[in-house]
Amino acid sequence: MSSVILITSGKGGVGKSTLSAALGVGLSALGNRVVVLDMDIGLRGQDTLLGLQDRIIYDFQDVIEENCTLDDALLPFDDSDKLYLLPAPQFSRVRDTSPKAFARLVSSLRERFDTILVDCPAGIEKGLRLPLRAGCDRAIIVCTPDDLCIRDAERVVALLEEKKLPRPELIVNRVMPALIERGEMYPPQTVAETLDLPLLGVVPEDSSVYRAQLLHVSLMHLECDARLAVQRIARRMRSEKVPIPEFGRKRSFLARLFRPGVKEVIRLDR
Repeated sequence: MSSVILITSGKGGVGKSTLSAALGVGLSALGNRVVVLDMDIGLRGQDTLLGLQDRIIYDFQDVIEENCTLDDALLPFDDSDKLYLLPAPQFSRVRDTSPKAFARLVSSLRERFDTILVDCPAGIEKGLRLPLRAGCDRAIIVCTPDDLCIRDAERVVALLEEKKLPRPELIVNRVMPALIERGEMYPPQTVAETLDLPLLGVVPEDSSVYRAQLLHVSLMHLECDARLAVQRIARRMRSEKVPIPEFGRKRSFLARLFRPGVKEVIRLDR
């Protein structure tokens, strides 16, 4: 049975698209037939993250407008026939896409793939509402462990609740264990408790993620901690029992009480 999974975030720049591409590779390696549907209309990026930027001829708007077939627009990631990309249009706006036509497109993808990963644009505007109207089975919110991102994620959770969707799951990205140890960064479990969401996985800050972008290759092709974390998340998405690593030791009450204060930042223009 196919599953449409929205991957979203309240704030931009949290690594949502990078994780969407990596999860596509991770799930396909486990045997799922996966398509990554790039919904960032006008600002597509999945083609570059998957190393397919030189192969795009058509996008999903071309399929909707019957300028091509779905087979023409789907881009295979490799020769395994397990992972495909359906690119977003580069020179369109969300309002150019008919909700009914988009829903028919999603239905066609359900017939061909086990998993449809919908990489939504950040925020709660039409770019997220369009795939919501097409119907989805799960939602995953990507959040970094900071107050601004947590606050924006709460807005997304409220929207998903308004649409009567199942409670979303949470991936906490760009975690720095050293900062958690010093009490300067929220532990992933604290983020999950604040948002009242089940924690699907934790991805550490890893310079290899940026290196993969510079090389135009998938993160999953590099040996790094982030890759291992994504592999664990992909297995959990298939309902496997995989423990979530603890980042930072639990601090005693006295350690929290007497932790060092935040260093003062002095403005240079004073």
